[in-house]
Amino acid sequence: MSRLPDRLFPEAVPDVAGTAAALADPSRAAMCAALMDGRAWTVGELGSYAGIARSTTSEHVDVLAASDLVTRVRQGRHCYVTLSGPGAARVIEALGVMSASVLPTAHSLNAWTANKRLLAARTCYRHLAGRLGVSLAEHLHERGHLDSSWRLTDSGEDLLATWGLEKPLRSHGEACMDSTERRFHLGGPLGTALTQALFDRAWIARIGRSRAVKVTEPGREALAQAGLEGVLTYLDETTSNGAAG
Repeated sequence: MSRLPDRLFPEAVPDVAGTAAALADPSRAAMCAALMDGRAWTVGELGSYAGIARSTTSEHVDVLAASDLVTRVRQGRHCYVTLSGPGAARVIEALGVMSASVLPTAHSLNAWTANKRLLAARTCYRHLAGRLGVSLAEHLHERGHLDSSWRLTDSGEDLLATWGLEKPLRSHGEACMDSTERRFHLGGPLGTALTQALFDRAWIARIGRSRAVKVTEPGREALAQAGLEGVLTYLDETTSNGAAG
């Protein structure tokens, strides 16, 4: 026989407490932040990132998987972990927006540089985020390439067609609140397609194993040719003057 709960409620509301509890641990929060790069990580890699033993990492992954926040995929003798999908990414980014603090980092030049790079440009799961992502979205709006509903206008379709996007032109965009900028970057299927196109054309590149990305020289040229040099101006100014967060 199944045991009745200690309390009964007037309505069958979602039990968000279970999901919140799964994220209510610094190690699991750090692991989820790492997985926001949209790639698959091994358990060992996540443990190294969070600074904990592999056995402890496996226990944390079990908790996250039980709440459908992550998915485990076995490939040969390795077990890979990914976020379960865009829904989990939205939850994590939204909580980041609401958070009034950050996890502590070492007082070192390496940590300061890593933090500065994340603030400048990074991936938010499969979207472009940070100052670069926010500035690109704002300039696309200002140039009339995105409308108020975050859909491409005719000029926006023409521009992205020259960037190699065809089928994704019919995809819709979404306003995704950026956890560090507190402004919107381009999310949704359109944001995913655009970010992937920038990677495919090597106009942006990842920096090491982190979520941080940089604009390459060909990428700078492409943005300038599209009349979006303001994106670069803002990024360069904030990167040279900004401090780590």
